[in-house]
Amino acid sequence: MIYPVVVYGHPVLRKVAEDIDSDYPGLNQLINDLFETMYHADGIGLAAPQIGKSVRIFVIDGTPASEDDPSMTGFKRAFINAHITEKSGELVQMTEGCLSIPNLREEVNRESKIRIEYFDENWEFHDEIHEGYKARVILHEYDHLDGVMFTDRVSALRKRLLKGKLTAIGKGIFEADYKTILPGQKVKA
Repeated sequence: MIYPVVVYGHPVLRKVAEDIDSDYPGLNQLINDLFETMYHADGIGLAAPQIGKSVRIFVIDGTPASEDDPSMTGFKRAFINAHITEKSGELVQMTEGCLSIPNLREEVNRESKIRIEYFDENWEFHDEIHEGYKARVILHEYDHLDGVMFTDRVSALRKRLLKGKLTAIGKGIFEADYKTILPGQKVKA
């Protein structure tokens, strides 16, 4: 099922998502729905809060980025109950965007190396180290689980300059090729 994407200003995007149990109802369907929604919106990552579900799950498929970064080839994963245990390496600045903030891209500094623990869709535990673009995409999606948006990570000056654009997005003044849920609209269960 393709879900509408929750946009900037909706309170679900600011909640800290909850860990789940292996018997979470409809877990495999939720993961499939996250991938389907992400593909429909032309994204490479999507977190459960972005479809209105405040649980610690996100998905990534790096295939569309593999031309620019060959390490992303075949990097398709579901991350359940993800927790980053270490961030290291130099801070690298790169332009980011987000399906929940349509048509807005900004420079964001992120650590170049992370260590993350999570369960996959088969409930197998993983403790992995990722670097470069993989680390960046994981960090971006992981932030959604903690109620953080990429615009929170830009400079104070950029935040002031973006305020009008973000307010407009929260009011539905944007174009997107996918369905969205605005602040004040209910998220379907």
